[in-house]
Amino acid sequence: MDQEQQSILLESASRFPPQKGVKLSYGTAGFRADASVLSAAVFRVGILAALRSLKTQSVTGVMITASHNQVSDNGVKIVDPSGGMLTQEWEPFADALVNAVDAEELVRLVIAFQEKEKIAFARTQSAEILLGRDTRPSGDFLLEAAKQGINSIVGAVASDMGILTTPQLHWMVQMRNKGKMASESDYYEQLSSSFRCLLDLIPKEATTYKIEKNLVVDGANGVGGEKLEFLKKSLNDLVIEVRNSGKKDEGILNDGVGADFVQKEKVAPRGFGPDDIGTRCASLDGDADRLVYFCLKSKNGNEIDLIDGDKILSLFALFIKEQLSILNKEENEEKNGYHVTLGVVQTAYANGASTDYLKKQGLEVVFTPTGVKYLHEKASHYDIGIYFEANGHGTILLSESFTNLLEVKNNELASIAKGSEQHRAALRLLALSKLINQAVGDALSGLLLVEAIFQHMGWSIQVWMDLYHDLPSKQLKVKVADRKSIVTANAETVVIRPSGLQEAINSETAKFPHGRAFVRPSGTEDVVRVYAEATTQEAADSLANSVAQRVAHFCNA
Repeated sequence: MDQEQQSILLESASRFPPQKGVKLSYGTAGFRADASVLSAAVFRVGILAALRSLKTQSVTGVMITASHNQVSDNGVKIVDPSGGMLTQEWEPFADALVNAVDAEELVRLVIAFQEKEKIAFARTQSAEILLGRDTRPSGDFLLEAAKQGINSIVGAVASDMGILTTPQLHWMVQMRNKGKMASESDYYEQLSSSFRCLLDLIPKEATTYKIEKNLVVDGANGVGGEKLEFLKKSLNDLVIEVRNSGKKDEGILNDGVGADFVQKEKVAPRGFGPDDIGTRCASLDGDADRLVYFCLKSKNGNEIDLIDGDKILSLFALFIKEQLSILNKEENEEKNGYHVTLGVVQTAYANGASTDYLKKQGLEVVFTPTGVKYLHEKASHYDIGIYFEANGHGTILLSESFTNLLEVKNNELASIAKGSEQHRAALRLLALSKLINQAVGDALSGLLLVEAIFQHMGWSIQVWMDLYHDLPSKQLKVKVADRKSIVTANAETVVIRPSGLQEAINSETAKFPHGRAFVRPSGTEDVVRVYAEATTQEAADSLANSVAQRVAHFCNA
Protein backbone atom coordinates (compact mmCIF):
# COMPACT_ATOMS: atom_id res chain seq x y z
CA MET A 1 0.00 0.00 0.00
CA ASP A 2 1.51 3.32 -1.05
CA GLN A 3 1.70 6.47 1.06
CA GLU A 4 -1.17 8.19 -0.75
CA GLN A 5 -3.56 5.30 -0.04
CA GLN A 6 -2.49 5.25 3.61
CA SER A 7 -3.15 8.99 3.89
CA ILE A 8 -6.61 8.70 2.33
CA LEU A 9 -7.52 5.85 4.70
CA LEU A 10 -6.21 7.70 7.74
CA GLU A 11 -8.05 10.91 6.90
CA SER A 12 -11.33 9.13 6.09
CA ALA A 13 -11.26 6.89 9.16
CA SER A 14 -10.62 9.85 11.47
CA ARG A 15 -14.04 11.24 10.42
CA PHE A 16 -15.73 8.10 11.79
CA PRO A 17 -14.34 7.48 15.28
CA PRO A 18 -15.77 4.42 17.03
CA GLN A 19 -18.10 4.81 19.98
CA LYS A 20 -16.30 4.17 23.28
CA GLY A 21 -17.41 1.00 25.02
CA VAL A 22 -19.07 -0.45 21.90
CA LYS A 23 -17.67 -3.85 20.87
CA LEU A 24 -19.26 -5.64 17.94
CA SER A 25 -18.97 -9.18 16.60
CA TYR A 26 -19.62 -10.35 13.03
CA GLY A 27 -22.13 -13.18 12.86
CA THR A 28 -24.68 -14.62 10.46
CA ALA A 29 -26.51 -11.27 10.59
CA GLY A 30 -23.31 -9.24 10.18
CA PHE A 31 -22.96 -6.42 12.73
CA ARG A 32 -26.13 -5.26 14.52
CA ALA A 33 -26.74 -2.67 17.21
CA ASP A 34 -28.67 0.49 17.95
CA ALA A 35 -28.37 2.58 14.79
CA SER A 36 -26.94 5.54 16.72
CA VAL A 37 -23.65 3.69 17.42
CA LEU A 38 -23.14 2.09 14.00
CA SER A 39 -21.67 4.81 11.74
CA ALA A 40 -18.03 3.86 12.36
CA ALA A 41 -18.78 0.15 11.94
CA VAL A 42 -20.62 0.68 8.65
CA PHE A 43 -17.78 2.91 7.35
CA ARG A 44 -15.29 0.16 8.14
CA VAL A 45 -17.45 -2.54 6.57
CA GLY A 46 -17.34 -0.41 3.41
CA ILE A 47 -13.54 -0.73 3.50
CA LEU A 48 -13.85 -4.47 4.08
CA ALA A 49 -16.23 -4.93 1.14
CA ALA A 50 -13.84 -3.03 -1.13
CA LEU A 51 -10.92 -5.20 -0.02
CA ARG A 52 -13.01 -8.32 -0.65
CA SER A 53 -13.84 -7.09 -4.14
CA LEU A 54 -10.17 -6.37 -4.85
CA LYS A 55 -9.12 -9.77 -3.54
CA THR A 56 -11.67 -11.72 -5.59
CA GLN A 57 -11.74 -9.37 -8.59
CA SER A 58 -15.52 -9.66 -8.39
CA VAL A 59 -18.52 -7.58 -7.40
CA THR A 60 -19.41 -7.68 -3.68
CA GLY A 61 -22.31 -6.16 -1.76
CA VAL A 62 -23.09 -4.26 1.43
CA MET A 63 -26.61 -4.56 2.87
CA ILE A 64 -27.77 -2.19 5.60
CA THR A 65 -30.56 -3.83 7.57
CA ALA A 66 -31.40 -5.26 10.96
CA SER A 67 -33.99 -7.68 9.56
CA HIS A 68 -36.54 -8.54 12.27
CA ASN A 69 -35.03 -6.26 14.96
CA GLN A 70 -36.87 -3.21 16.26
CA VAL A 71 -36.86 -0.11 14.06
CA SER A 72 -34.31 1.77 16.20
CA ASP A 73 -31.70 -0.90 15.46
CA ASN A 74 -29.79 -1.33 12.25
CA GLY A 75 -27.03 -3.52 10.93
CA VAL A 76 -24.62 -4.14 8.09
CA LYS A 77 -23.35 -7.24 6.35
CA ILE A 78 -21.28 -8.14 3.33
CA VAL A 79 -22.49 -10.15 0.36
CA ASP A 80 -19.72 -12.34 -1.06
CA PRO A 81 -19.24 -12.72 -4.86
CA SER A 82 -21.20 -16.00 -4.82
CA GLY A 83 -24.23 -14.08 -3.55
CA GLY A 84 -23.85 -15.77 -0.17
CA MET A 85 -22.54 -14.54 3.16
CA LEU A 86 -19.02 -13.27 3.79
CA THR A 87 -16.57 -16.17 3.85
CA GLN A 88 -15.92 -17.31 7.43
CA GLU A 89 -12.16 -16.93 6.94
CA TRP A 90 -12.59 -13.14 6.80
CA GLU A 91 -14.82 -12.83 9.88
CA PRO A 92 -11.93 -12.45 12.39
CA PHE A 93 -10.52 -9.57 10.33
CA ALA A 94 -14.01 -8.02 10.18
CA ASP A 95 -14.15 -8.09 13.99
CA ALA A 96 -10.65 -6.63 14.35
CA LEU A 97 -11.27 -3.88 11.79
CA VAL A 98 -14.59 -2.74 13.24
CA ASN A 99 -13.26 -2.76 16.81
CA ALA A 100 -9.99 -0.92 16.05
CA VAL A 101 -9.63 1.81 18.69
CA ASP A 102 -8.57 4.60 16.30
CA ALA A 103 -7.72 5.46 12.70
CA GLU A 104 -4.03 4.64 13.15
CA GLU A 105 -4.76 1.10 14.34
CA LEU A 106 -7.26 0.66 11.50
CA VAL A 107 -4.61 1.57 8.89
CA ARG A 108 -2.08 -0.82 10.48
CA LEU A 109 -4.65 -3.63 10.38
CA VAL A 110 -5.49 -2.99 6.72
CA ILE A 111 -1.82 -2.92 5.71
CA ALA A 112 -1.09 -6.19 7.53
CA PHE A 113 -4.18 -7.88 6.09
CA GLN A 114 -3.48 -6.63 2.59
CA GLU A 115 0.01 -8.11 2.75
CA LYS A 116 -1.22 -11.40 4.21
CA GLU A 117 -3.93 -11.78 1.55
CA LYS A 118 -1.74 -10.37 -1.24
CA ILE A 119 -4.40 -7.83 -2.23
CA ALA A 120 -3.27 -5.60 -5.09
CA PHE A 121 -4.34 -1.96 -5.13
CA ALA A 122 -4.84 -0.19 -8.45
CA ARG A 123 -5.31 3.38 -9.64
CA THR A 124 -8.08 2.51 -12.10
CA GLN A 125 -11.48 1.12 -11.15
CA SER A 126 -10.78 -2.39 -9.92
CA ALA A 127 -13.54 -2.99 -7.37
CA GLU A 128 -17.30 -2.55 -7.41
CA ILE A 129 -19.58 -2.82 -4.42
CA LEU A 130 -23.40 -2.86 -4.69
CA LEU A 131 -25.17 -1.09 -1.83
CA GLY A 132 -28.68 -1.76 -0.55
CA ARG A 133 -30.72 -0.71 2.47
CA ASP A 134 -34.12 -1.43 3.94
CA THR A 135 -36.75 1.15 4.89
CA ARG A 136 -35.38 2.13 8.33
CA PRO A 137 -34.94 5.90 8.71
CA SER A 138 -31.34 5.36 9.86
CA GLY A 139 -30.51 3.72 6.55
CA ASP A 140 -29.76 7.04 4.85
CA PHE A 141 -26.90 8.21 7.05
CA LEU A 142 -25.48 4.69 7.39
CA LEU A 143 -25.51 4.33 3.61
CA GLU A 144 -23.41 7.48 3.38
CA ALA A 145 -20.94 6.01 5.89
CA ALA A 146 -20.65 2.84 3.78
CA LYS A 147 -20.01 4.90 0.63
CA GLN A 148 -17.23 6.86 2.32
CA GLY A 149 -15.63 3.63 3.52
CA ILE A 150 -15.68 2.20 0.00
CA ASN A 151 -14.40 5.45 -1.53
CA SER A 152 -11.43 5.46 0.87
CA ILE A 153 -9.99 2.55 -1.13
CA VAL A 154 -8.50 3.86 -4.39
CA GLY A 155 -10.14 2.19 -7.39
CA ALA A 156 -13.26 1.06 -5.50
CA VAL A 157 -16.67 2.25 -6.71
CA ALA A 158 -19.93 2.17 -4.73
CA SER A 159 -23.12 1.52 -6.73
CA ASP A 160 -26.25 2.49 -4.80
CA MET A 161 -29.02 0.05 -5.75
CA GLY A 162 -31.58 1.83 -3.54
CA ILE A 163 -34.08 0.40 -1.07
CA LEU A 164 -34.13 -3.39 -1.45
CA THR A 165 -34.96 -6.57 0.37
CA THR A 166 -31.84 -8.35 1.61
CA PRO A 167 -32.39 -11.29 -0.81
CA GLN A 168 -32.66 -8.89 -3.75
CA LEU A 169 -29.15 -7.55 -3.11
CA HIS A 170 -27.75 -11.08 -2.70
CA TRP A 171 -29.40 -12.04 -6.02
CA MET A 172 -28.00 -8.96 -7.76
CA VAL A 173 -24.43 -9.69 -6.65
CA GLN A 174 -24.73 -13.32 -7.74
CA MET A 175 -26.19 -12.41 -11.13
CA ARG A 176 -23.60 -9.67 -11.79
CA ASN A 177 -20.77 -12.12 -11.16
CA LYS A 178 -22.39 -14.60 -13.55
CA GLY A 179 -22.45 -11.91 -16.22
CA LYS A 180 -26.25 -11.78 -16.25
CA MET A 181 -28.82 -8.98 -16.10
CA ALA A 182 -29.15 -7.95 -12.46
CA SER A 183 -31.43 -4.94 -12.03
CA GLU A 184 -34.43 -4.90 -9.71
CA SER A 185 -36.74 -5.12 -12.71
CA ASP A 186 -34.78 -8.18 -13.91
CA TYR A 187 -35.42 -9.76 -10.51
CA TYR A 188 -39.19 -9.23 -10.80
CA GLU A 189 -39.23 -10.49 -14.39
CA GLN A 190 -37.38 -13.69 -13.47
CA LEU A 191 -39.72 -14.44 -10.56
CA SER A 192 -42.96 -13.64 -12.37
CA SER A 193 -42.06 -15.47 -15.61
CA SER A 194 -40.90 -18.65 -13.85
CA PHE A 195 -44.02 -18.55 -11.66
CA ARG A 196 -46.23 -18.31 -14.76
CA CYS A 197 -44.28 -21.17 -16.34
CA LEU A 198 -45.01 -23.43 -13.36
CA LEU A 199 -48.71 -22.57 -13.53
CA ASP A 200 -48.79 -23.34 -17.25
CA LEU A 201 -47.38 -26.80 -16.46
CA ILE A 202 -50.05 -27.74 -13.89
CA PRO A 203 -51.48 -31.23 -14.63
CA LYS A 204 -54.97 -31.12 -16.11
CA GLU A 205 -56.38 -33.22 -13.29
CA ALA A 206 -55.23 -30.60 -10.74
CA THR A 207 -57.24 -27.89 -12.47
CA THR A 208 -60.47 -29.74 -11.61
CA TYR A 209 -59.98 -28.82 -7.94
CA LYS A 210 -61.24 -25.49 -6.74
CA ILE A 211 -58.08 -23.80 -5.49
CA GLU A 212 -58.37 -20.75 -3.28
CA LYS A 213 -56.30 -18.16 -5.16
CA ASN A 214 -56.64 -15.42 -2.55
CA LEU A 215 -53.68 -14.88 -0.23
CA VAL A 216 -53.30 -12.28 2.53
CA VAL A 217 -49.72 -11.33 3.37
CA ASP A 218 -48.32 -9.51 6.40
CA GLY A 219 -45.45 -7.35 5.15
CA ALA A 220 -44.02 -6.60 8.64
CA ASN A 221 -44.33 -2.87 7.83
CA GLY A 222 -41.00 -3.31 6.05
CA VAL A 223 -39.40 -3.40 2.66
CA GLY A 224 -40.91 -6.79 1.75
CA GLY A 225 -44.45 -5.44 1.86
CA GLU A 226 -43.46 -2.54 -0.38
CA LYS A 227 -41.79 -4.84 -2.93
CA LEU A 228 -44.64 -7.38 -2.90
CA GLU A 229 -47.10 -4.60 -3.75
CA PHE A 230 -45.08 -4.04 -6.92
CA LEU A 231 -44.48 -7.73 -7.75
CA LYS A 232 -48.14 -8.73 -7.42
CA LYS A 233 -49.09 -6.51 -10.36
CA SER A 234 -47.51 -9.07 -12.71
CA LEU A 235 -49.23 -12.09 -11.12
CA ASN A 236 -52.57 -12.63 -12.88
CA ASP A 237 -53.24 -16.07 -11.39
CA LEU A 238 -52.85 -15.09 -7.75
CA VAL A 239 -54.77 -12.46 -5.81
CA ILE A 240 -52.57 -11.02 -3.06
CA GLU A 241 -53.70 -8.56 -0.43
CA VAL A 242 -50.76 -6.99 1.38
CA ARG A 243 -51.31 -5.73 4.91
CA ASN A 244 -48.71 -4.01 7.09
CA SER A 245 -47.05 -2.91 3.87
CA GLY A 246 -45.03 -0.13 5.43
CA LYS A 247 -47.34 2.78 4.66
CA LYS A 248 -47.23 5.50 7.30
CA ASP A 249 -50.67 4.79 8.71
CA GLU A 250 -50.19 1.02 9.00
CA GLY A 251 -47.79 0.76 11.91
CA ILE A 252 -44.16 0.38 12.91
CA LEU A 253 -41.60 -2.00 11.42
CA ASN A 254 -41.58 -5.37 13.26
CA ASP A 255 -43.89 -4.09 16.01
CA GLY A 256 -46.40 -6.90 16.56
CA VAL A 257 -45.98 -7.93 12.93
CA GLY A 258 -43.64 -10.01 10.78
CA ALA A 259 -42.57 -13.63 10.42
CA ASP A 260 -40.32 -13.58 13.49
CA PHE A 261 -43.17 -12.34 15.70
CA VAL A 262 -45.69 -14.80 14.26
CA GLN A 263 -43.35 -17.79 14.49
CA LYS A 264 -42.19 -17.11 18.04
CA GLU A 265 -45.45 -15.90 19.58
CA LYS A 266 -47.73 -18.20 17.52
CA VAL A 267 -50.35 -15.47 17.22
CA ALA A 268 -51.67 -13.49 14.26
CA PRO A 269 -49.94 -10.19 13.44
CA ARG A 270 -51.67 -6.85 13.79
CA GLY A 271 -54.25 -6.18 11.12
CA PHE A 272 -55.62 -9.75 11.10
CA GLY A 273 -58.82 -10.84 12.79
CA PRO A 274 -61.98 -12.99 12.74
CA ASP A 275 -62.82 -12.08 9.14
CA ASP A 276 -59.66 -13.92 8.04
CA ILE A 277 -60.69 -17.33 9.39
CA GLY A 278 -60.38 -19.86 6.58
CA THR A 279 -58.10 -17.60 4.53
CA ARG A 280 -54.55 -18.58 3.60
CA CYS A 281 -52.21 -16.09 5.25
CA ALA A 282 -48.45 -15.56 5.13
CA SER A 283 -45.98 -13.34 6.93
CA LEU A 284 -42.63 -11.89 5.79
CA ASP A 285 -39.98 -10.61 8.17
CA GLY A 286 -38.52 -7.09 8.19
CA ASP A 287 -36.08 -7.54 5.29
CA ALA A 288 -38.03 -10.34 3.55
CA ASP A 289 -35.60 -13.22 3.98
CA ARG A 290 -37.99 -15.26 6.15
CA LEU A 291 -41.44 -16.62 5.35
CA VAL A 292 -44.08 -18.43 7.39
CA TYR A 293 -47.72 -19.23 6.67
CA PHE A 294 -50.58 -19.31 9.15
CA CYS A 295 -54.32 -19.79 9.46
CA LEU A 296 -56.52 -18.18 12.12
CA LYS A 297 -58.22 -20.77 14.32
CA SER A 298 -61.12 -19.07 16.07
CA LYS A 299 -63.20 -15.92 16.21
CA ASN A 300 -62.19 -15.33 19.81
CA GLY A 301 -58.68 -13.90 19.79
CA ASN A 302 -55.70 -14.20 17.45
CA GLU A 303 -54.70 -17.84 17.96
CA ILE A 304 -53.29 -19.46 14.82
CA ASP A 305 -52.18 -22.69 13.25
CA LEU A 306 -48.59 -22.00 12.26
CA ILE A 307 -46.93 -23.38 9.14
CA ASP A 308 -43.23 -22.82 9.73
CA GLY A 309 -40.04 -23.41 7.80
CA ASP A 310 -40.10 -27.16 8.47
CA LYS A 311 -43.44 -27.52 6.66
CA ILE A 312 -42.34 -25.24 3.82
CA LEU A 313 -39.30 -27.49 3.41
CA SER A 314 -41.56 -30.57 3.39
CA LEU A 315 -43.75 -29.08 0.65
CA PHE A 316 -40.76 -28.27 -1.54
CA ALA A 317 -39.19 -31.69 -0.96
CA LEU A 318 -42.39 -33.56 -1.92
CA PHE A 319 -42.76 -31.55 -5.12
CA ILE A 320 -39.13 -32.05 -6.20
CA LYS A 321 -39.22 -35.75 -5.35
CA GLU A 322 -42.36 -36.13 -7.48
CA GLN A 323 -40.74 -34.42 -10.48
CA LEU A 324 -37.60 -36.54 -10.21
CA SER A 325 -39.74 -39.69 -10.04
CA ILE A 326 -41.52 -38.67 -13.25
CA LEU A 327 -38.19 -38.00 -14.96
CA ASN A 328 -36.92 -41.45 -13.99
CA LYS A 329 -40.06 -43.22 -15.18
CA GLU A 330 -39.38 -46.03 -17.63
CA GLU A 331 -35.68 -45.15 -17.83
CA ASN A 332 -33.07 -47.91 -18.05
CA GLU A 333 -31.45 -47.74 -14.64
CA GLU A 334 -28.03 -48.81 -15.87
CA LYS A 335 -27.81 -46.42 -18.83
CA ASN A 336 -30.30 -43.60 -18.80
CA GLY A 337 -31.62 -43.33 -15.25
CA TYR A 338 -31.71 -39.73 -14.14
CA HIS A 339 -30.20 -40.36 -10.71
CA VAL A 340 -29.53 -37.24 -8.70
CA THR A 341 -28.63 -36.72 -5.08
CA LEU A 342 -31.47 -35.01 -3.23
CA GLY A 343 -30.73 -33.97 0.34
CA VAL A 344 -32.74 -32.27 3.06
CA VAL A 345 -30.67 -30.30 5.57
CA GLN A 346 -31.95 -29.38 9.04
CA THR A 347 -30.61 -28.34 12.43
CA ALA A 348 -31.39 -29.97 15.74
CA TYR A 349 -34.07 -27.32 16.27
CA ALA A 350 -36.20 -28.84 13.50
CA ASN A 351 -39.24 -30.46 15.07
CA GLY A 352 -38.78 -34.23 15.39
CA ALA A 353 -42.14 -34.84 13.72
CA SER A 354 -40.92 -33.09 10.57
CA THR A 355 -37.73 -35.15 10.47
CA ASP A 356 -39.67 -38.41 10.94
CA TYR A 357 -42.11 -37.43 8.19
CA LEU A 358 -39.36 -36.59 5.70
CA LYS A 359 -37.53 -39.84 6.38
CA LYS A 360 -40.75 -41.82 5.90
CA GLN A 361 -41.05 -40.23 2.45
CA GLY A 362 -37.72 -41.82 1.58
CA LEU A 363 -35.76 -38.56 1.72
CA GLU A 364 -32.20 -38.27 2.96
CA VAL A 365 -32.10 -35.97 6.00
CA VAL A 366 -28.83 -34.64 7.42
CA PHE A 367 -28.09 -32.22 10.25
CA THR A 368 -25.68 -29.33 10.69
CA PRO A 369 -24.87 -27.00 13.60
CA THR A 370 -27.24 -24.07 14.02
CA GLY A 371 -26.69 -21.28 11.50
CA VAL A 372 -27.56 -20.56 7.88
CA LYS A 373 -23.89 -20.67 6.82
CA TYR A 374 -23.68 -24.33 7.89
CA LEU A 375 -27.01 -25.26 6.30
CA HIS A 376 -26.20 -23.56 3.00
CA GLU A 377 -22.75 -25.13 2.76
CA LYS A 378 -24.08 -28.65 3.44
CA ALA A 379 -26.94 -28.24 0.94
CA SER A 380 -24.41 -27.35 -1.75
CA HIS A 381 -22.99 -30.89 -1.54
CA TYR A 382 -26.08 -32.31 -3.28
CA ASP A 383 -27.38 -32.08 -6.83
CA ILE A 384 -30.49 -30.65 -5.15
CA GLY A 385 -30.14 -29.50 -1.57
CA ILE A 386 -33.05 -28.08 0.42
CA TYR A 387 -32.60 -26.36 3.76
CA PHE A 388 -34.89 -24.42 6.06
CA GLU A 389 -34.89 -23.32 9.65
CA ALA A 390 -38.16 -23.35 11.59
CA ASN A 391 -38.07 -19.52 11.54
CA GLY A 392 -38.79 -19.60 7.80
CA HIS A 393 -35.31 -18.90 6.44
CA GLY A 394 -34.17 -21.30 3.76
CA THR A 395 -33.85 -22.06 0.08
CA ILE A 396 -33.14 -24.73 -2.54
CA LEU A 397 -29.76 -25.16 -4.23
CA LEU A 398 -29.41 -26.87 -7.59
CA SER A 399 -25.87 -27.70 -8.69
CA GLU A 400 -24.58 -26.34 -11.96
CA SER A 401 -23.90 -29.87 -13.22
CA PHE A 402 -27.47 -30.95 -12.45
CA THR A 403 -28.93 -27.85 -14.11
CA ASN A 404 -26.83 -28.49 -17.21
CA LEU A 405 -27.95 -32.12 -17.32
CA LEU A 406 -31.53 -30.96 -16.94
CA GLU A 407 -31.14 -28.64 -19.93
CA VAL A 408 -29.81 -31.55 -22.00
CA LYS A 409 -32.66 -33.78 -20.85
CA ASN A 410 -35.20 -31.08 -21.67
CA ASN A 411 -33.83 -30.60 -25.19
CA GLU A 412 -33.81 -34.35 -25.75
CA LEU A 413 -37.40 -34.76 -24.58
CA ALA A 414 -38.55 -31.74 -26.58
CA SER A 415 -37.42 -33.49 -29.76
CA ILE A 416 -38.76 -36.99 -29.05
CA ALA A 417 -41.55 -36.61 -26.50
CA LYS A 418 -42.62 -32.97 -26.42
CA GLY A 419 -45.44 -32.35 -23.97
CA SER A 420 -45.00 -35.71 -22.25
CA GLU A 421 -45.10 -35.87 -18.46
CA GLN A 422 -41.33 -36.42 -18.43
CA HIS A 423 -40.81 -33.32 -20.56
CA ARG A 424 -43.12 -31.29 -18.36
CA ALA A 425 -41.29 -32.50 -15.22
CA ALA A 426 -37.98 -31.30 -16.69
CA LEU A 427 -39.55 -27.94 -17.51
CA ARG A 428 -40.97 -27.65 -13.97
CA LEU A 429 -37.55 -28.23 -12.40
CA LEU A 430 -35.94 -25.70 -14.72
CA ALA A 431 -38.63 -23.15 -13.82
CA LEU A 432 -38.10 -23.90 -10.13
CA SER A 433 -34.35 -23.28 -10.52
CA LYS A 434 -35.15 -19.76 -11.76
CA LEU A 435 -37.98 -18.99 -9.35
CA ILE A 436 -36.12 -19.88 -6.16
CA ASN A 437 -33.40 -17.46 -5.05
CA GLN A 438 -30.40 -19.76 -4.76
CA ALA A 439 -28.19 -17.09 -3.21
CA VAL A 440 -30.07 -16.90 0.09
CA GLY A 441 -33.46 -17.42 1.70
CA ASP A 442 -35.98 -15.14 -0.03
CA ALA A 443 -39.53 -14.71 1.25
CA LEU A 444 -40.86 -13.35 -2.06
CA SER A 445 -39.52 -16.15 -4.28
CA GLY A 446 -40.37 -18.74 -1.61
CA LEU A 447 -43.94 -17.46 -1.40
CA LEU A 448 -44.42 -17.76 -5.17
CA LEU A 449 -43.03 -21.30 -5.17
CA VAL A 450 -45.39 -22.31 -2.35
CA GLU A 451 -48.34 -20.88 -4.27
CA ALA A 452 -47.33 -22.57 -7.53
CA ILE A 453 -46.99 -25.95 -5.80
CA PHE A 454 -50.35 -25.43 -4.09
CA GLN A 455 -52.04 -25.01 -7.45
CA HIS A 456 -50.05 -27.91 -8.93
CA MET A 457 -51.16 -30.29 -6.18
CA GLY A 458 -54.67 -28.93 -5.80
CA TRP A 459 -54.19 -28.60 -2.05
CA SER A 460 -55.96 -26.59 0.58
CA ILE A 461 -53.98 -25.13 3.47
CA GLN A 462 -55.56 -27.77 5.71
CA VAL A 463 -53.99 -30.58 3.69
CA TRP A 464 -50.63 -28.91 4.12
CA MET A 465 -51.10 -28.50 7.87
CA ASP A 466 -52.07 -32.18 8.19
CA LEU A 467 -48.89 -33.57 6.59
CA TYR A 468 -47.71 -34.13 10.16
CA HIS A 469 -48.33 -32.57 13.55
CA ASP A 470 -45.49 -30.99 15.47
CA LEU A 471 -44.45 -32.45 18.79
CA PRO A 472 -44.84 -29.92 21.62
CA SER A 473 -41.51 -28.29 22.46
CA LYS A 474 -39.93 -26.00 25.01
CA GLN A 475 -36.81 -23.83 24.93
CA LEU A 476 -34.98 -22.46 27.97
CA LYS A 477 -31.77 -20.58 28.72
CA VAL A 478 -29.44 -21.42 31.63
CA LYS A 479 -26.93 -18.80 32.79
CA VAL A 480 -23.45 -20.23 33.26
CA ALA A 481 -20.10 -18.83 34.32
CA ASP A 482 -18.46 -19.73 31.01
CA ARG A 483 -20.38 -20.90 27.94
CA LYS A 484 -17.18 -22.44 26.55
CA SER A 485 -17.38 -25.09 29.27
CA ILE A 486 -20.01 -26.80 27.08
CA VAL A 487 -18.61 -28.54 23.99
CA THR A 488 -20.90 -30.35 21.57
CA ALA A 489 -20.57 -32.69 18.57
CA ASN A 490 -22.80 -34.37 15.97
CA ALA A 491 -24.43 -31.11 14.82
CA GLU A 492 -24.85 -29.95 18.44
CA THR A 493 -26.95 -32.98 19.41
CA VAL A 494 -24.38 -34.55 21.76
CA VAL A 495 -22.42 -33.00 24.65
CA ILE A 496 -18.83 -34.21 24.89
CA ARG A 497 -17.80 -31.86 27.71
CA PRO A 498 -18.36 -31.69 30.61
CA SER A 499 -18.09 -35.42 31.03
CA GLY A 500 -21.28 -37.06 32.25
CA LEU A 501 -23.70 -34.34 31.16
CA GLN A 502 -24.85 -36.17 28.02
CA GLU A 503 -25.55 -39.32 30.04
CA ALA A 504 -27.61 -37.22 32.45
CA ILE A 505 -29.58 -35.72 29.53
CA ASN A 506 -30.17 -39.22 28.14
CA SER A 507 -31.45 -40.36 31.53
CA GLU A 508 -33.98 -37.50 31.70
CA THR A 509 -35.07 -37.95 28.08
CA ALA A 510 -35.74 -41.67 28.57
CA LYS A 511 -38.49 -40.81 31.06
CA PHE A 512 -40.75 -39.37 28.34
CA PRO A 513 -42.35 -41.10 25.32
CA HIS A 514 -40.90 -39.64 22.11
CA GLY A 515 -38.74 -37.41 24.27
CA ARG A 516 -35.80 -35.56 22.71
CA ALA A 517 -33.52 -32.95 24.24
CA PHE A 518 -30.22 -31.26 23.48
CA VAL A 519 -28.20 -28.34 24.80
CA ARG A 520 -25.80 -25.95 23.08
CA PRO A 521 -23.79 -22.93 24.21
CA SER A 522 -24.91 -19.51 23.00
CA GLY A 523 -22.62 -17.87 20.48
CA THR A 524 -22.93 -14.43 22.05
CA GLU A 525 -23.60 -14.67 25.80
CA ASP A 526 -22.74 -16.89 28.77
CA VAL A 527 -25.87 -19.00 28.61
CA VAL A 528 -26.60 -22.56 27.54
CA ARG A 529 -29.69 -23.05 25.38
CA VAL A 530 -31.93 -26.02 26.17
CA TYR A 531 -34.37 -27.58 23.68
CA ALA A 532 -36.82 -30.34 24.59
CA GLU A 533 -39.80 -31.98 22.93
CA ALA A 534 -42.24 -34.72 23.91
CA THR A 535 -45.77 -35.92 23.20
CA THR A 536 -47.47 -33.29 25.39
CA GLN A 537 -46.63 -29.71 26.29
CA GLU A 538 -46.54 -30.62 29.97
CA ALA A 539 -44.01 -33.36 29.27
CA ALA A 540 -41.89 -31.07 27.06
CA ASP A 541 -41.86 -28.40 29.79
CA SER A 542 -40.92 -30.94 32.43
CA LEU A 543 -38.13 -32.40 30.31
CA ALA A 544 -36.71 -28.96 29.53
CA ASN A 545 -36.70 -28.02 33.21
CA SER A 546 -35.02 -31.29 34.20
CA VAL A 547 -32.31 -30.89 31.58
CA ALA A 548 -31.78 -27.24 32.58
CA GLN A 549 -31.21 -28.36 36.19
CA ARG A 550 -28.64 -30.90 35.00
CA VAL A 551 -26.84 -28.22 32.98
CA ALA A 552 -26.75 -25.90 35.99
CA HIS A 553 -25.33 -28.69 38.16
CA PHE A 554 -22.59 -29.75 35.74
CA CYS A 555 -21.57 -26.20 34.86
CA ASN A 556 -21.61 -25.02 38.49
CA ALA A 557 -24.03 -22.24 37.56
